[in-house]
Amino acid sequence: MAVLDSKIPEGPLADKWTQHKNNIDLVNPANKRSIDVIVVGTGLAGGSAAATLAELGYNVKSFCFQDSPRRAHSIAAQGGINAAKNYQGDGDSIYRLFYDTVKGGDYRSREANVYRLAEVSANIIDQCVAQGVPFARDYGGLLDNRSFGGVLVSRTFYAKGQTGQQLLLGAYSAMNRQIGRGKIKMYNRHEMLDIVKVDGKARGIIARNLVTGEIERHSAHAVVIASGGYGNVFFLSTNAMGSNVSAAWKIHKKGAYFANPCFTQIHPTCIPVSGEDQSKLTLMSESLRNDGRIWVPKNEKDALAIREGKLKPTELSEDQRDYFLERRYPAFGNLVPRDVASRAAKERCDAGFGVNATGEAVYLDFAEAITRYGKEQAHVKGLDEDDASLIEKLGKDIIKSKYGNLFQMYEKIIDQNPYETPMMIYPAVHYTMGGVWVDYNLMTTIPGCFAIGEANFSDHGANRLGASALMQGLADGYFVLPYTIGDYLSDDIRTGPISTDTSEFEQAEKEVRDQLNAFLNANGTHPVDYYHKKLGKIMWNKCGMSRNEKDLKSAIKEIQELRDDFYKNVRVPGTADSFNEELAKAGRVADFLELGELFAKDALDRFESCGGHFREESQTPEGEALRDDKNYTFVSAWEYKGKPSDAVLHKEELTYDNIELKTRSYK
Repeated sequence: MAVLDSKIPEGPLADKWTQHKNNIDLVNPANKRSIDVIVVGTGLAGGSAAATLAELGYNVKSFCFQDSPRRAHSIAAQGGINAAKNYQGDGDSIYRLFYDTVKGGDYRSREANVYRLAEVSANIIDQCVAQGVPFARDYGGLLDNRSFGGVLVSRTFYAKGQTGQQLLLGAYSAMNRQIGRGKIKMYNRHEMLDIVKVDGKARGIIARNLVTGEIERHSAHAVVIASGGYGNVFFLSTNAMGSNVSAAWKIHKKGAYFANPCFTQIHPTCIPVSGEDQSKLTLMSESLRNDGRIWVPKNEKDALAIREGKLKPTELSEDQRDYFLERRYPAFGNLVPRDVASRAAKERCDAGFGVNATGEAVYLDFAEAITRYGKEQAHVKGLDEDDASLIEKLGKDIIKSKYGNLFQMYEKIIDQNPYETPMMIYPAVHYTMGGVWVDYNLMTTIPGCFAIGEANFSDHGANRLGASALMQGLADGYFVLPYTIGDYLSDDIRTGPISTDTSEFEQAEKEVRDQLNAFLNANGTHPVDYYHKKLGKIMWNKCGMSRNEKDLKSAIKEIQELRDDFYKNVRVPGTADSFNEELAKAGRVADFLELGELFAKDALDRFESCGGHFREESQTPEGEALRDDKNYTFVSAWEYKGKPSDAVLHKEELTYDNIELKTRSYK
């Protein structure tokens, strides 16, 4: 059995990463030419890792299920990326970013990993500027930044509302250069369906060509999983529809521990659900919370009138509005962390104060910001500061320059002008802090298999601060993995090419083919989405923004029954040797049906509230999350034993030598 050794270096926190880099083994440039690395996924983590490893001289095989690596889900991340550069001179530092991240994650992360993340964050901005990423700039030509939820400084760098897109284009351009040199072999429209171990080490993968249906064997000296998170276990999420857990789940079933599956993030600024037929939720950038004020009607009768279409929100005066985040959290107001903001919105809606036809929405109002910016602009231009229509026009122009693309998207979906009428928002599943357990070197419990970005169990803890996902993905890909993977690969400089004509590859391929054939031969009555939607409802209703013992136990039972029915009654048309999107979906949903049970099992085992994991049995009198530091200051790492119900829990104790464990307060 693998030992949970996090391999955190000795020494003072600020020196750990430097000392580690000074002491790990290296591979000389000539020897890198004889070493192959597989990277699965081409988002910010996978794209940056593939490009960097190829630049260093390794032979890289890169896989993505999209038709192009630039279509990875990272391209949809709008808000920004954090970095401790202290551009505003407002007191930011490596330590402050480290502290905010640990506190924001409710003290359920590793000190050493988080400090390293904060330490390399400044390098990311320089790297991306050098690649041509068009970060916003202020009037002096310097980079501009914003404040995101859970912090008191401005450290979020952005490219209008398209930060993820621009960062991914930077990584993608670096990848393209290496593809052109022949150092990256790109496999678009390919999906990893299993990992292959030889003598206990990761030595390759089995992949399916999604266009032809061909099953392929690919070997390497190391495998890097950068396949993103598992938010689509809820069916409805802000993730791209193709996002799945399969690559991470396949390595879990072959020996990689899966950690903290119950740690998911609910994002507070999403466009509310519109109906039963939706397949994706639209994320609105957290940057909106810099200027928008969140409120619901003070009186329940007004909320009801709004829901019935008898009253407009603009008809309510200030004293008829409850700015509930500002009321509950005066120090942070609308910029409290995502988990806190989401729960507060849920509480108001559950109490009957929600708006929208469903009653599941709150307002995000920019009227005050429009007036503020308008008056400032009028003053700057020497215009009449008492001209209300002029003030409104000038203010709207500023808001448009900051958030215009988001406002446009909102209007297209909702058919309301957010400059005139407050936006409606509601929390939605967004990010998963759980994932494959990795040590300090980002290696899983399978030697030679690494996990980076959202695919691993994260540096964030039980909640993630906004704009830190992009930071972790690029930190792992550009500045951490390229060092740590060399320490492992230094033992492979004489290994030579890995053959795919071995019993291990043969067996793995057989298992893949057997599963595909089982789906095609089920001849049931229900399509794959039928089961995915049913699973999503179980997860959202019983493992969503709040959890309790009764619901979690029934969720486990329901998921088991649903999984049994899936294998008996799913209907997958078409053939295995052709393009077959239903067949690809069947494999992904099969994995979600196992993950969902482990998720609920993990949530049931963790009898405390922390971050995005809110157990109703563990809360303060004010309804805030109540941690149990005595019994639950650990990472839950689950070992696969044949089925989720038999999974064995391994604990990695979390020690805090540099930060005092405190009850989180944003008041």
